[in-house]
Amino acid sequence: MLNEEHEALRESVREFAREVVAPVIAKHYDDHTFPYDVIAQMGKMGLFGLPFAEEYGGMGGDYFALCLALEELARVDSSVAITLEAAVSLGAMPVYRFGTEEQKRRWLPQLLRGEALAGFGLTEPGFGSDAGGTATRAVLDGDEWVINGSKAFITNSGTDITAFVTVTAVTGTRPDGSKELSTIIVPSGTPGFTVAPGYSKVGWCASDTHELTFEDVRVPAENLLGARGRGFAQFLRILDEGRIAIAALAVGLAQGCVDESVRYAQDRHAFGQPIAGFQAIQFKIAEMEKRTHLGRLAYHDAAREMLAGRDFKRQAAIAKLYASESAVDNARDATQIHGGYGFMNEFPVARFWRDSKILEIGEGTSEIQRLVIARELGIG
Repeated sequence: MLNEEHEALRESVREFAREVVAPVIAKHYDDHTFPYDVIAQMGKMGLFGLPFAEEYGGMGGDYFALCLALEELARVDSSVAITLEAAVSLGAMPVYRFGTEEQKRRWLPQLLRGEALAGFGLTEPGFGSDAGGTATRAVLDGDEWVINGSKAFITNSGTDITAFVTVTAVTGTRPDGSKELSTIIVPSGTPGFTVAPGYSKVGWCASDTHELTFEDVRVPAENLLGARGRGFAQFLRILDEGRIAIAALAVGLAQGCVDESVRYAQDRHAFGQPIAGFQAIQFKIAEMEKRTHLGRLAYHDAAREMLAGRDFKRQAAIAKLYASESAVDNARDATQIHGGYGFMNEFPVARFWRDSKILEIGEGTSEIQRLVIARELGIG
């Protein structure tokens, strides 16, 4: 049961998704264009500032509020939802969690108003799930960091309003011989920082994703985010939180599949009656609703543990794993219910189908989630 404030937020975002996002997103998706007007309206609604303190321009809400917004957006479109998720969880949250007061004052206000976006440069071309294999390096030269390396699949990294990318880099060697990882803020437009053309993607076609290269990029030493050598621990915390948000997004997509399937089954006639009257269709949609409901309970549970200040790593991994796999299953079943129309891009389920698979990959693959769960049980 949601409290009055959360319920009002959910209804507001649901209305926005239906009335503002739905009419325009198909064209953005087909044209592979970024929906700047939609993002600007989301900023005015305060969505980018939901889980942040008012002193930095936030809404003073909590992380669960963000998750509710993501679910309702993804119920209509995942490109818009992932833009918000990455902007908050991966863009602004590292600064909010680990930044100096000066960094917070400089960067957060514009990010929390949705006037600027930021990316999180973690994944590299040769190291996907193996984040510890980071090859990008940063060397302290006087009062500047000199960065060399590359990053792959970085969301919100090349828009016209991208302000910076937080980059994970090797900054030294620990006494035990392992890599010392740190995170450094690299503003957009810094000489040597190159944003490659956007990827040609299977899904999330209206979101912004790029490969990044750094060639002798120099930034001030004070652009170090958090303590030197704490980069690994910092991005693990950020990813744990982000997995709850991705689970909420996945539940939204799964629910959208249910919504569209119910609507289509009631309208589509075969053999003299709506196909909703056939038990095979009823059972398939009932299974989709079951998955969606359980995924929602899972991310609610993870968010509750997080907000209570308890360890939530296991719950976040379970939520992300179950919700993402449920989204893929629901998208497949929704396409099957729609038959040939499910294969036509003019129907939302075709977009849901294309958008669902990445949910089992981004912010930790399903295999990584199973490893996390096993380790949390003491068997990994």
